Amino acid sequence: MKETLARYKFRGDYIFARAFSPFIRERLKALKFDCLVPIPLSPQRLYERGFNQSAALIHEAGFTVTELLQRIHSEKQSKKSRMDRIHFHQVFQPLNLHIQNKKIILIDDIYTTGSTLYHAAKVLKAEGAASVCSFTLARG
Repeated sequence: MKETLARYKFRGDYIFARAFSPFIRERLKALKFDCLVPIPLSPQRLYERGFNQSAALIHEAGFTVTELLQRIHSEKQSKKSRMDRIHFHQVFQPLNLHIQNKKIILIDDIYTTGSTLYHAAKVLKAEGAASVCSFTLARG
């Protein structure tokens, strides 16, 4: 799975989003939510990769992508130590949010320390979301 996600995320093999879509679709259909929110990439990272891997997972599974966050550019998470990942500062900002009392699921490709999802959820909760949970393909 590590090699597969590396090919998908860092080498631009978008086709993996389609391969994962039946699994994602089946799991998400069993959940109640108002919005599926991808973990955003900074504009620089999006340019490098060519696509947001989290948004692609939502789209290819046949769901609507809801962009509620923007990311401030910082060093790649994959280049940081576990300790640096756990203690990184807030890198997310809200976009124009109308999420009062909404049930939100954050979508990401891999859960490593939980810091990324924690910080994203913190912003959404502060903006009034009723609940925020997450869905990831793998745990690293």
